[in-house]
Amino acid sequence: MPHKGHGPLFEKHRRHDCVKTNKKIAIALSGGIDSLVAAYILKKQNTDLFGIHFQTGYENKKIDLSKAGARLGIEIKCVDLSNDFEIHVINYFIETYLKGKTPNPCIICNKKIKFDVLYKACNDLGADFIATGHYAGIKKDKSGHNCLVKARDTGKDQSYFLAMLSSAQLDRTVFPLGEMCKSEVKKIAELNDLIPPEKKESQDICFIKRKSFSEFIQSKRNIQSAPGKIIRTDGEIIGTHNGLYEFTIGQRHGLNCPGPAPYYVKEIDIKNNILVAGFKNELFKKELFLENIHWTGKPITCCREIKTKIRYRHREKKSVFIPEVLKIPEITDISCKNTAKIIFNEPQYAVTPGQTAVFYAKDRVLGCGIIK
Repeated sequence: MPHKGHGPLFEKHRRHDCVKTNKKIAIALSGGIDSLVAAYILKKQNTDLFGIHFQTGYENKKIDLSKAGARLGIEIKCVDLSNDFEIHVINYFIETYLKGKTPNPCIICNKKIKFDVLYKACNDLGADFIATGHYAGIKKDKSGHNCLVKARDTGKDQSYFLAMLSSAQLDRTVFPLGEMCKSEVKKIAELNDLIPPEKKESQDICFIKRKSFSEFIQSKRNIQSAPGKIIRTDGEIIGTHNGLYEFTIGQRHGLNCPGPAPYYVKEIDIKNNILVAGFKNELFKKELFLENIHWTGKPITCCREIKTKIRYRHREKKSVFIPEVLKIPEITDISCKNTAKIIFNEPQYAVTPGQTAVFYAKDRVLGCGIIK
């Protein structure tokens, strides 16, 4: 493939084991700059490569990848995954909100769609591995097993969104941008005329365009308004809401409750249809409970100091992991298995049920769990 040059930027990127063994790779192409450069890197390593683009059914317009394919010198195939996306991502998103919790659709999409359903489609087309433009890395541990690690570019690191990938999924995955910075990626694209057909950076919630979360849910489900009380932490009624699915922990807008200081959503009581609001300093917690814990490697079986990240924009903080919490007085429906408690060194703001807490040891992802 012709190019203007990449110089030392490209040389920083190591070759992947799957390239050495002449395995066929499918590169997932979204139309953005990251996946194009990831494809370019693999192609320059003489990889047996083809592109794959999947449709969710929520695209504003069809993305034309023909020019990108010609520039990269690879064939690009398209697959329609809209049915699987509706089942695994959209239904999960809506049901989680209706339970008074806050979903994390990007993590579920990676687990269920990109590295499962999409990989199977790639495999049917002859691919042994799937590659993406994610900023994350894969390294082998002392036992020789592949582990998920942070990207070199900490500002773009996406390991949080990949924390639910299984060991088997990591074994068949390649992240060409793991050791690169965004500035380097942009430079390679500029030097080699890699013009992305999709100019905008991908959103966290790709399927919600102009609507709010609540409007999207209402458009998908025939939900009637369910007004309820908004109360302060001391029990005083300060307002009303139209539906608990319109709110998430830490939210300020939409409360419309005057007070001596701004109110924030502190608790969502689905059973009693009550929204509890508090001042910002009331939303800090030092501990949280987890369920549905997933490990990327060997499970933690005893109390251990780790760092925990409770949302994507949250910097992981020092904490202690306590496995298998057998009895939690305030939680009666939690399973005694696959649960845990996290105690932070310092209180953290807006611990949100339904969100994913990801555990780190230095740059390695140990696992994750759903905040209860």
